[in-house]
Amino acid sequence: MSFLGNFFKKKSGSVLGVDIGSSSLKVVQLKKEHGKAVLETYGELALGPYAGEEVGQATNLAPEQIAETLRDLMREAKVTTKEAGVSIPFARSLLTLVTLPYRENPKEQRTVIELEARKYVPVPISEVQLDWFVVPDSGTSDGAQKKHVEVLLVAVHNDELKFLQNVVSGAKLAASFYEIEIFSTIRAVVNEPVKPVMVLDIGATTTKAYVVERGVVALSHAIASGSQDITRAIAASKNLTLSRAEALKKEQGLVGGDASTPETVFSRIFSEARRVLMQYETAHGKAVTTIVLTGGGGVTKELRAYAKQFFSIDVQIADPFAKTEAPAFMRPVLEEIGPEFAVAVGIALRKLES
Repeated sequence: MSFLGNFFKKKSGSVLGVDIGSSSLKVVQLKKEHGKAVLETYGELALGPYAGEEVGQATNLAPEQIAETLRDLMREAKVTTKEAGVSIPFARSLLTLVTLPYRENPKEQRTVIELEARKYVPVPISEVQLDWFVVPDSGTSDGAQKKHVEVLLVAVHNDELKFLQNVVSGAKLAASFYEIEIFSTIRAVVNEPVKPVMVLDIGATTTKAYVVERGVVALSHAIASGSQDITRAIAASKNLTLSRAEALKKEQGLVGGDASTPETVFSRIFSEARRVLMQYETAHGKAVTTIVLTGGGGVTKELRAYAKQFFSIDVQIADPFAKTEAPAFMRPVLEEIGPEFAVAVGIALRKLES
């Protein structure tokens, strides 16, 4: 089972990208027309109410419950295809960039990678699905004989894949691949082909910080704070229910009312992200040129301005739907909700080409 996969085989018909998050499910349906990805439908459904919690809260549902929610979402969004790709949460996978001995013979290189991978995977290899990607040379070689190669190792536990397969089966979908969300996000929101870019994916419970260089994950880090913490902080400071605080967060963000409450949480997230950024720049001697904000927290109003001031470099809000064709009147809405749908769009784009 390949998590990195072949992105370039042609296929016609509608496809579905499914993002199974901790606080919500998201789907995006695309089709290809005249060589372009056309948006047919999309939708999101909170998981909180299915777990007896409020909207925006993280859950730990059984696969049968998630499948039920997914069926409801597909019905509400009027999804018409069963052909799907499905996300794997970053927190439930292993992703690491390692330097290994180089072998000119591909079979020997494969053997080296499989043997060395055992040092980095903390469980028996038989308990995971392992994949890897040999990072292309940067073109800076001085002509000396090549001795090492960088390899991106990817491992997902069999139990996690079984969990997702049960969800897919319960939702009566046909999933041809499962992809770690980081790769879906990069495909959907990173447009810089060469220079280092940091992606800050602000999820419900955690924020994922990725540094991407030449389309490859050079560094990844999980920050133990997310948009759920902002909701709880607003609820506590204003004596509101979590659902009302969630709505207020989206309505006001960092403008109006008491903006210092969400700013406190974002400051904590950004401080750790800045440490990761500086770690990368120091180790590689390269400057990160842009930060892309995505995930549910990425829709917070005026967050871009605050982040730009905090990091003092270019900051962009992810716009994954820009890679799809859609009616002009929908663009303002799609731009506003885009950060939440980056994973689902990225998966659908891969499925469209698989």
